[in-house]
Amino acid sequence: MAAFRAAYGARYGKAVVKVVDDIEESPAFYDFPAEHWIHLRTTNPIGSAFATVRHRTKIARGPGSRAAGLAMAFKLIESVQARWRTVNASHLVALVRAGARFERGVLTECDGVSAA
Repeated sequence: MAAFRAAYGARYGKAVVKVVDDIEESPAFYDFPAEHWIHLRTTNPIGSAFATVRHRTKIARGPGSRAAGLAMAFKLIESVQARWRTVNASHLVALVRAGARFERGVLTECDGVSAA
């Protein structure tokens, strides 16, 4: 951090302060398997699924009735679901949920945790 602050502090003072202040939270990304990083980088995966519904209701000027709106939302989300990505290295999800420790994306500690 000292080298980063020395190299960029004079020119990008506010940005360096922000990075240095949040240094404890930043590395949490690396506490997960490297295979899962692409999923962790994705922002707002739930909101993007509802973007289709929002777009359709704006164009149609509302669904009409509550029942029609629910049916339309269901069918739109069902069609979007077909394009969702599966989790890379799904066998590692059980390890993460069981509390296995990863450091820089590599499994380091697995006390009594099984991948099954």
